Amino acid sequence: MTGRATRRSWFIWFAAVTVYLLAVFHRTSFGVAGLQAADRFGVGAAALGTFTVLQVGVYAAMQIPTGVLVDRYGPRRVLTGAVFFLGLGQILLAVADSYPLGLVARAVVGFGDALTFVSIMRLIAAHFPGRQYALLAALTGAIGYVGNLAATVPLGLLLDGPGWTPTFLAVGLVTALYAAVVALRVKDSPPGEPAPVRERVHPKLLGRQVAAAWRTPGTRLGFWVHFSTMFAPNVLTMLWGVPFLVQGQGYPKSTASSLLIVFVFGSMLGGPVIGGLIGRRPSLRMPLVGGYIGGAAVMWAVLLGWGGTIPVAVLVPVFAFLSLGGPASMIGFALARDYNPLARVGTATGVVNVGGFVATTISALAVGVLLEWTGGTFRLALLSVIAVLAFGTFRMLVWWRRTRAVLFEAEARGEEIPVQIRRRRWDAEAPLPVSS
Repeated sequence: MTGRATRRSWFIWFAAVTVYLLAVFHRTSFGVAGLQAADRFGVGAAALGTFTVLQVGVYAAMQIPTGVLVDRYGPRRVLTGAVFFLGLGQILLAVADSYPLGLVARAVVGFGDALTFVSIMRLIAAHFPGRQYALLAALTGAIGYVGNLAATVPLGLLLDGPGWTPTFLAVGLVTALYAAVVALRVKDSPPGEPAPVRERVHPKLLGRQVAAAWRTPGTRLGFWVHFSTMFAPNVLTMLWGVPFLVQGQGYPKSTASSLLIVFVFGSMLGGPVIGGLIGRRPSLRMPLVGGYIGGAAVMWAVLLGWGGTIPVAVLVPVFAFLSLGGPASMIGFALARDYNPLARVGTATGVVNVGGFVATTISALAVGVLLEWTGGTFRLALLSVIAVLAFGTFRMLVWWRRTRAVLFEAEARGEEIPVQIRRRRWDAEAPLPVSS
């Protein structure tokens, strides 16, 4: 869209972003409900970690197919399906009385969650001018964290009061019923503009599109940026934060839930700031990522190296800094946009979005397994987070160097490049192979 956004466009965005708020609430609900889930299903740490691994794994696996579904059927239909499956998953979780049924419920939640973000981004592109895209993306993320906020103390109070079944049944029913609002209020195109033509995509062409995006160094750099920055806050807020604080640090459950709110406010405030900064100065993207990763390593060293119970006065600034991983991960999407042709940006965005959730899946499972092996020693189990962070950082640096080589070559040919850079001693003289 090139014209001015209408009031109707804002109403459509608000109806759609409410789905994202609900999706983030359901996605992060096990951060508070994890201990009750372990008691309800009679499982240990490794089996508990499987809930998040399965949910996030479904999310990651569905990112590229979701882009195809949006192209084929339109964001309104896909978003309607998303909110319905989110509600259905929580209803199944409310009545689940066995571990296998609980896993099925969380997989359904992950499926609905996976359909949400790409659909909303497509609606923003259709209803708002390009200059407002970054702002709306940042606002969407900030509102999503309100759902994360609701999944901390409020959800904890409901689970301690009415209990498991009434709580998840109520939120599931409300979510599923909201599908009717989405179906009636959300429109794929602004008024007066023709509906886009939905073309069937041949599987072979889709495979070539994905392969071309993956071979692009800027896409691969975005993937590893997302991988390295997003997963650690997810591991704490989605599953292991409350158990770490309650069982590992000895805090009451209410205090642990309150401390997780720091992640919410940190992300809500940091998102628009980081988004606005990199929008004005794209050259700061990778320095910001590097600064965050270096700082995150220090924060994890504090968490795992502190003797005895970590004071709240230390936990709050540590969690506040780690919360910036979500906003920093959005830099990966900016890289995908800059280094791919317009017709392939959606596919590249889906590829990048897989990164952080793959890392979350690996790390959440590793923490659970190590907890069982070490007899519940969180300081040792959470070392797996450091290992994943180190691996992701190494791969990110590899692809940063390769992407810079591509930029220098394009600049030498007289082509326009997305960001101005200066050659350093460690830069490659020619583009490096992109096969690994």
